[in-house]
Amino acid sequence: MTLVKWNRPSNYYPTYSKFFDNFFENDLDFFSPRAKNNLPAANVVESKEEFVIELAAPGMKKKDFNVKIENDVITIESKREEKEVKEEMNFTRREFNYSSFSRSFTLPESIDNEKIDARYEDGVLRIHLPKKEEAKVKALREIKIS
Repeated sequence: MTLVKWNRPSNYYPTYSKFFDNFFENDLDFFSPRAKNNLPAANVVESKEEFVIELAAPGMKKKDFNVKIENDVITIESKREEKEVKEEMNFTRREFNYSSFSRSFTLPESIDNEKIDARYEDGVLRIHLPKKEEAKVKALREIKIS
């Protein structure tokens, strides 16, 4: 067995300035335009009465969303732009924040388009898609054989 001298590369231990540069280059913000996946996560839940689309979109406001239905396709769009600049701040680095997304879902024929409702609270957009009366699952009824 022999010992081999190992020369540690000069960048083996990152310097503080490199650490902070790398920290600020990583995409921590969900709505960063450089984020790898710009689409918010969505859940579609079905119950006897309705379907519910849940879209995780923290930090948004109700006015940032546009929900429309065309040809049995529901489309959820969002655009957000932050331009706030304070004159007393001295920026060493500043990146503008602009983000947008669009998600579309094909609606089944069993949906009552006239009663669709949307609510945004606690960072989640919930779209309630009630079923037509004839499409609702009826309770199981057992028939006795005589």
